Amino acid sequence: MLILSRKIDQRIRIGDDIVLTIIDVKGDQVKIGVEAPGNVKVYRQEVFDAIQSENKAAASQVSMERLGKLLG
Repeated sequence: MLILSRKIDQRIRIGDDIVLTIIDVKGDQVKIGVEAPGNVKVYRQEVFDAIQSENKAAASQVSMERLGKLLG
């Protein structure tokens, strides 16, 4: 893990296409702006975790018999 110190309006670049900008710092909260191409999905970790959990739950509800019929 790379740990960086940044101030408001300073940026961090990831590769050629992603830029993180420190927007605001208040107490223990930091607002970060993310600039990324449209094909790059950007999620908060808790949202990503919820999506993964829902996907796993949905996948586990598909029975092997139904899956066999789909693959036919």
